[in-house]
Amino acid sequence: MSFDFHYERTAFDILRAAHAEYVVTDLGRARHFYVDVLGFVISFEDDDAIYLRGYEERLHHSLVLRRGEAPHIGHVAFRVGTPACLDLLHSHFESIGCRPGWAKDVEPGQGPALRVQDPLGFPVEFFHDMASEDDLLRRYDLYRGAEAMRLDHFNLHVPVCKDAFDYYKGLGFRCSEYTSTDGADEKLWAAWMFRKPDVHDVALMNGRGPRLHHTGWWVSDPMSVLRTCDRLAAAGHAGAIERGPGRHGLSNAFFLYLRDPDGHRIELYTSDYYTGDPDLEPLRWSVDDPMRGTFWGHAAPATWFEESSVVANIDGGIVALRDEQLRERPETVT
Repeated sequence: MSFDFHYERTAFDILRAAHAEYVVTDLGRARHFYVDVLGFVISFEDDDAIYLRGYEERLHHSLVLRRGEAPHIGHVAFRVGTPACLDLLHSHFESIGCRPGWAKDVEPGQGPALRVQDPLGFPVEFFHDMASEDDLLRRYDLYRGAEAMRLDHFNLHVPVCKDAFDYYKGLGFRCSEYTSTDGADEKLWAAWMFRKPDVHDVALMNGRGPRLHHTGWWVSDPMSVLRTCDRLAAAGHAGAIERGPGRHGLSNAFFLYLRDPDGHRIELYTSDYYTGDPDLEPLRWSVDDPMRGTFWGHAAPATWFEESSVVANIDGGIVALRDEQLRERPETVT
């Protein structure tokens, strides 16, 4: 093993992936897809944005759809354990040459938040306080569409996976599984990093970036995924299905990937496993093992590897892309 997986405890106390902001060109069209077709729950909406959550989520929102001129990602957000963690993170980002700033009263229901363009180029927000909403977990009479229960993770395209791995490890994230090249000159291809005790809060994949590949949404069982396929087809949205259903080797997840009307990708995801034990050893996959990505199911299309959502610069505009370090991709690997 050529990578240091030793868990670094930090005082930042990042709890989990918490929400993402998708900038969309037609808010009404996006509302139809996410609310009418997929069944996400509206917490608040106005002429500029819609704030959504899953059925079991008790915080105000986990997905923001914001109107904009071109599709991109406004930010991704993590929740921290206490307000004091935000001050610690502010000092940390200043110390590594970033320019953190405070965002107040910019998202309904959310308290003060720290926003920063992280060293990887992603616009990231950290917060603690957020208003609570009704838990709809047992309101089975309201379940519709994809029956998304909660936001589970972010998947990021990064040009140099080892740099991204070191950055998240320094924030206190642990690794559950990873992919690397074979041979003496082993290189990290992808890593699944977590704070909550399941497989990941953030996945780091080799690719042109920085870009957001997808957000992953937990559903209660594989049948929820299959019912979603039926409902999409019946509603005339079968074309939104990009990949799946199938099962990953990595994470053991039963999955389905969808593209929204602006091309943003979401994954419906279930059946991963517990990672909370302190002696958990990361599971390695060879980049040449086709079962890592598709344990069973159809091979992923080229779009799944090549297309992702660009991300905003906190000063305005879009972050410039860099080519990935590892360019080869065996055709059999999915």
